[in-house]
Parts: sequence; structure tokens; C-alpha cells
Amino acid sequence: MVKDIMTANEDVRANDREIAALREHFPACFAADGSFDIARFKEYLADKVNVTNEGYELRFLGKNYARLLASVDTTTVIVPDEEHNTKPENANSENIYISGDNLDGLKHLLKSYARKVKCIYIDPPYNTGSDGFVYNDSFHFTAEELEEKLSIDESQAARILDLTKRGSASHSAWLMFMYPRLLLARDLLTDDGVIFISIDDNEQANLKLLCDDVFGEENCMGCICRSTGQTTGQDSGGLGSSFDYAFVYGRTPNLDIAGLPLTAHDMKRFENEDDNGKYAYDQLRKTGSNDHREDRPNMYYAIQDPDGNDVYPTSSTGYDSCWRVEKKTYEQLVADDYILWKKTTRNGNKVWWPYVKYYLEGRSKRPSPLWTDLDGNKKATREVRALFDDEKVFDYAKPLEFLKKIIQIAPNMQEGDIVLDFFSGSATTAHAVMMGEKKYRYIMVQLPAVLDETVTSQKVAKNFLKGIGRSPTLDEIGMERIIRAAKKIKEEHPDTSADLGFRHFTLKEPSAKTLDKLETFAPEDGLMIQNTVLDDFGVPTVLATWLVRDGYGFAAPVETVDFAGYTGYHMDKHLYLIAPELSDEAIGAIVERYETDGAFNPENVVLFGYSFLWTEMESLKANLARLKAMEKNLHIHFDIRY
Repeated sequence: MVKDIMTANEDVRANDREIAALREHFPACFAADGSFDIARFKEYLADKVNVTNEGYELRFLGKNYARLLASVDTTTVIVPDEEHNTKPENANSENIYISGDNLDGLKHLLKSYARKVKCIYIDPPYNTGSDGFVYNDSFHFTAEELEEKLSIDESQAARILDLTKRGSASHSAWLMFMYPRLLLARDLLTDDGVIFISIDDNEQANLKLLCDDVFGEENCMGCICRSTGQTTGQDSGGLGSSFDYAFVYGRTPNLDIAGLPLTAHDMKRFENEDDNGKYAYDQLRKTGSNDHREDRPNMYYAIQDPDGNDVYPTSSTGYDSCWRVEKKTYEQLVADDYILWKKTTRNGNKVWWPYVKYYLEGRSKRPSPLWTDLDGNKKATREVRALFDDEKVFDYAKPLEFLKKIIQIAPNMQEGDIVLDFFSGSATTAHAVMMGEKKYRYIMVQLPAVLDETVTSQKVAKNFLKGIGRSPTLDEIGMERIIRAAKKIKEEHPDTSADLGFRHFTLKEPSAKTLDKLETFAPEDGLMIQNTVLDDFGVPTVLATWLVRDGYGFAAPVETVDFAGYTGYHMDKHLYLIAPELSDEAIGAIVERYETDGAFNPENVVLFGYSFLWTEMESLKANLARLKAMEKNLHIHFDIRY
């Protein structure tokens, strides 16, 4: 568990994630000594990619250090909030709220949700100088370790360590903060997944370059410009700002943003109706750019009007133009009754002219990148206040309608898809998911930062939370908002079947005292157990951490199994044995369950190494070994974790 991760982290280098990807997809490019044959790699790409020697890239102090942080595994454990999670409204919920540093949260999520998240929205610190952002690093690398891991000299290592320890709010510090988080977020997205990232003018240009680096410039789907409803920076001497932005990047190229529902104004076009429903129409002739015959010669041809006369795509000013579609497509439109002929005046004469019908059913509207039709930030503040008894407990929330629209335009969203926000704040994203017409799942991650009494809204929030028995931390505001929003939704829509609950987990670093126990425990002697290690963690924490590590997620329907008085935990291909005192009777019951229950076939038996004597583990192995000779022919893998 933690000790295993600490040992593995000692050998991690900044490029381990990239090397692992190359080994998986291009094993032939690696020699027996581990060296990488770049010439052979270029041969693989030669007919697909134009290999260039241009050196354009984003560089900033600490970039390789940030890559290292993305590669190092987290030593935090997952502590389930059992009191909250067992409540009826939460027990079967598939929504997840994680209290903890989002860098740790993303690393845990990758173990169960890699390539499974359809939509990510984040509203990270803008680094304005007044939003409280400073780079705080919880890692404790020495200069010598950085020299080795990053292949840098002593002076470079010293500069990076200075940046990580002095609480910087520089551009480099902000980029170093964001880079590992975006690297991990990319690997969570499905192939048709998309990420939206809010930002303002201060880091907008840097964020664009950073996202091009992480997601690929070809995967940029655009930038939303949103009216905030207020002007900032009036006293700066420059132009004030009434907008912020949201960059949109896909996991892969050529994704299509989903359309929005038509407005009442849009609907006015669909006044006509036939047997197929309401429709609008546009002329069949191509208009606008590239509308000359020479631009699209295969779309210049004669068609017959209702009187049998040939009609060519001639413009109103007399030049040869072209139709919107090729001849074969036109013939199919005729067969489907999608062509409308109307008498119109052209060059002073009444003539037949062709139009194409566009039916209303199933039609949506491509979103504009300029969003000025939504409520601004003041409305967002009022939305939060309305839920918190008119107390202003949170600054800078995003409007609900903005998040609802973000989720609406995410490509290919299907019921059950996951929406992730790892800068959850006041949990507007979770609120928007619950209000949606389709049933999506959400995962929120929020640092449990202690509220600052010198900030008016945080002081109000702190007093409010204390008054209702909650801890005065930022994550508690988000959870309380979700609970209050869910109550309001239920009151307004009593028949709703939406998932209005959530399961709560906290990420916790082991204490120094616990780490000392892990370091001094010597499993190789096999003659002792260390019960107090389990006491420090607790069975629920060990189990939750392992379930996520093994790919089952935070909402796994684990089965509690009684083996002659000993409690084990079964989930698909894994049987978890955590508590001490595994008796002979319990071992016999485990073997019997394998032998008699056709649905019980866990191939992996996972043991909490601090709880078992060598004799107990050997007895279990010997008894289960005979299953290989039986009808099930099972070969059990033993995984002893420390």
C-alpha cells in the first residue's frame, strides 16, 4: 500500500509516463539495454507524420519538475465518510465528492477512471495577484535527488527548489502548478472526451500554450468568450475587462461540439409544414465564399423545374455559380421530397427557383464562441446565497446556466457519462449535473482549505458552517451546497429520478508516526505482525484505497463475506483479506467457498501484509493451491501489500 508506493517512487523519473507509453506502443524501438532507437521510431512515423526539426515549444522554469510530479504516485489513502455514505440518499449514489489535493485526487482517479471521463470542467486560480494563488509544494525532494531525476545541474535544482518553497505567484509557478494536473486530466478523458478550462486575461495566453503542449494544438476546439456582467481593471490605465474565457480541447481531433436547443427566435423560421413536419428552407444555390462555377465545377449542372425547363445555378447578378450539392445528392433530395420550388422574380421575370427544406425535428444550433446571453457573476453569487439562507458564503462562483450550457455542448454525452471538476469550489458543476435533463454522474475534487477570516465571505462561511456543525473548510461549502440544491430540486420536482446523493471520501497522508511504523516493519522475518498499522488506517480506508487502485472505483458494490467468523471482501476478480487472526477454520471456509460457489472465482487474493504471520500466509497458499487441480482450474495470485 503506502510503503510499496514510497519504494516505487524512489526510482521515478520525469519522463517515466512518456517512456511507458512508448514501450507499450513501440516496443521494437527499444534495445535490450533499454536504449531508444530514435531513427527506427522515425521510420514508423514516416508515412503518417511530417517529422520536423523546428524547436517551437513552451518552456518555463520547473517544467520537467512538473512532469516529475505527474509521474510520482500519491501516498495518500482514501478515507470513506461512513456516516455520510450510509445514509439512504447516498448509499447507492454514483456521484463522488473527494476532499483533498486535486493532484492526489487525479492520481487516484486514474487508477479506476482512465479514459472513462466524458467531460471535464475546471475553474482554476487565475493568478491575478488578488485571488490568493501561491504555489505550495508538499513534496520534499533534495537538490541531489532533483539533479539525478531531472538530469540537471546543481544551480538549476536550487532554482526549482526555491520556486517550490517560497510560495511564488509568478507565471512559472502557475504553469508548474497547472501542468501536472492537465497531464493527468488528459489521460482521464475518453477518446471523444472534452475539457473546458475557465481563465481570464492574466494567464489566458500562457494557458493556450500549455494546453497546446498537453492536448495537442490540433485538438483545440475553440475558446468561449463569456460576458461576466461586470467590468474589472478600470483603474489599470488600460482597457477594462468584461469577459473571461473557457478554452475547449478534445482528447482526439475532429470532435464535433454538440448543438444547443433552438430559441424562440430560431423557431420562427420553421413556419412551414408538410406531412414530414415543420420546416424552414434556403435556396439550393451556393452563396457566399467559393460560390463560383470554377470553385466547384462538379456542382454546376442543369436541373428541371416543374415546367420541365432546365435551370442552372446562375447568380442574381448573372455569373455562373454552383449548387450546394452534387448531382447524385440532389437526386436523393428530390426522391425524399426535400426540394421546394417557388416562383420568384429574377432579372425582372417570374421564374421557378429551387430551395432545400430543413425540418425542425432533431435540429439544434451550433454554439457561438461569444456567450453574452447568460447571467453574469453577480447572479451566480445570488444563486449561492439563496441556498445558504441569504448569507454570502462564496465569492467568484460561476453561473449555473453557464455550467449547464457547457455540459450541453460536450460531444456525444450519454446517460451515465461522468462529468469531472477537480477545482470544485462551491460545486456549481455538481449542481448543474443534478439539474440536467439527462442522468450524468459527477466527480468533484476540492482541497479542504481552511477558510480565511480576513476575507469577508470566508469569515461569513466559517461562522455559517460552524453554526450547522460542519468544519470551516472550503470543501464543506461545496458539500453543503450539493445537499441544499438536492433538497430544492426534490421539492420542486417530487417525481424526479435524478441521483441527488453523493459519496464522500477524504484523501489523507499517513502521519509521521505511522510512516515510522511502515519504515521499521520488516516483513521478511515473518515472525511478527503489526496490528497498530491497521489501527492507524482502519479497515474501511484500506479497502477503499485498494478498490480504487484495482480499478473498481469509488462506488464499487463490494461484497462482505463471512469465512467462519473472519470477514473478507469480494469484488469481481479480487478477494481482500485485511484484518489479522486468519484461523485454520477461516482458511477452510475460503477454500470451501471457491469449491462450492460457481460465481466465486477471484483470481487475486490480496493481503494486508502487516496483519498476517508467515505461517498464516503459507497455510492459505497451500490450501488454495489445490484449486488448480479441480474443475475450476484456478491459479490464484497472491498479492501481499505493505
